[in-house]
Amino acid sequence: MEPVIEVRGLTARAGTAVLLDAVDLTVAGGEVTALVGPSGSGKTTAALALLGEAAAGVRLSGTVRVVGIPVVDADGPTGAARDVRGRIVSYMPQHPAHALNPARRIGSVLTELARLHRPRGTVGRSAAADLAAEALRTAGLPDDIATRRRFPHQFSGGQRQRVALAQVLAGSPRVLVLDEPSTGLDTVTRMRLAGQLTRLAADGFTVLLLSHDHDLVRAVAARTVLLDRGRVSAAGRTRDVLPAAPRPVSSTPPAPVTPASETVLYARGLTAWLRPGRQGEILHEVTVRVPEAGCTAVVGPSGSGKTVLARCLAGLHERHRGHVMFRGEPLPVLRHRTVRQIRGVQYVWQEVRNSFDERRTVLEQVARTAVRLRGLSAPQAERRARQVWERLGLTTEHATRHAGAQSGGELQRAALARALLAEPDVLICDEITTALDTVSTELVTAELTRLREESDTAVLWIGHDLALVEQLADDLVVLDAGSVVDSGDSRTVLTSPRSETTRLLLRARHLGPVPAMSSEPAPTDVQ
Repeated sequence: MEPVIEVRGLTARAGTAVLLDAVDLTVAGGEVTALVGPSGSGKTTAALALLGEAAAGVRLSGTVRVVGIPVVDADGPTGAARDVRGRIVSYMPQHPAHALNPARRIGSVLTELARLHRPRGTVGRSAAADLAAEALRTAGLPDDIATRRRFPHQFSGGQRQRVALAQVLAGSPRVLVLDEPSTGLDTVTRMRLAGQLTRLAADGFTVLLLSHDHDLVRAVAARTVLLDRGRVSAAGRTRDVLPAAPRPVSSTPPAPVTPASETVLYARGLTAWLRPGRQGEILHEVTVRVPEAGCTAVVGPSGSGKTVLARCLAGLHERHRGHVMFRGEPLPVLRHRTVRQIRGVQYVWQEVRNSFDERRTVLEQVARTAVRLRGLSAPQAERRARQVWERLGLTTEHATRHAGAQSGGELQRAALARALLAEPDVLICDEITTALDTVSTELVTAELTRLREESDTAVLWIGHDLALVEQLADDLVVLDAGSVVDSGDSRTVLTSPRSETTRLLLRARHLGPVPAMSSEPAPTDVQ
């Protein structure tokens, strides 16, 4: 049987840097093939090449053929590449903000895509609407009118990931290229995603999965290709390339950092909304406390309101009531905060690419924080930025690049470095390890532990990785549908959960079996 995708000698260069070095890759039809590797190893560059695309300044050479159509040759992308995009190969980017139009309702976009990628005149508006509804169901979202009338900002980060998947499916392509599709998903939704990918392959779709989530790869991928510094270092059956991770027989957890008794950030009775009325509420009377040098984690299903809580505390979501206190004093919204308050509470969000200016290097922007918020000179700020930069595993070469030339994982660490340059009292981390490999995640967690020990920095950690939560957090708050359903000491909550939500998240953490549910919860209006 002819391979659906055949890549030979694919090379990508940006200036003198070699991003891909003679990569060979074969993807068989009707199965899931995984492309894995550290942050910056070239996974996204290789995936875009399947559509005959590349980031600005990147030159492609080699051979890429999709269902026999030449997409890339020795001179770069071919003219036939435009006939492949959308109709034969669809690509879902790592951060859905880059795929979703903020000014259009998702239903109209899905209907348009269903008609666009089929021969003109073969699909009417009614049939296209049915195809759009089917794409939503396949992606794990309700297909009702209310869902289709929502704008992208009215979904949580995990829900936007599924909306982006629905856009990919709407054109019924033969090949799906999915870049980190489990980013921002809770354990239960991640388990459902594994089932969806398996069903897509069984239905005849060819799936190329780019992922740091090795548990997901082991669960769904027949074959795996491992990239390292732009080269294929291993390829073959997944169980050979990624053997099952051994379960530690016994382990000594790191000594916990003892929080100081003083509460540095406190929210009580916090209620937030997007529109007036009970139906528009996102958070309902939420209380959360972060002690000095402590780490409080917030977990919950996608759409439960975690990011809205973070944005309220960071002063970015103004439609709320309740009490938000910083070191015992009321904390206003961002536009009314003093420099001391802005410096004291720093927020690192999940989708960071749009927060960087493409006209300046990323390191310049990281260093600028220390100039504006701490009064350092430009040379002092750059020296300090390079120190933090290197501790997070970023190199001198990364320092000279603009945002467009950085991988998602590299930009996540750069955004963290930018916040750390402010030397905050409280660091709010919203899913900051989702695009990171294991080594990079360890560097991030080591830096956070160092900050808590040496600077008494408090951390509010929002995440779906319960192993990381268990490692980092002193206290744990579980949200569901905008309300606190479990809270307390993290080890107690994780070992003796009081709510069904917590128990369900724990059962699904290793993609294990969970009780069947009647339907996917309807999306909530969440930013």
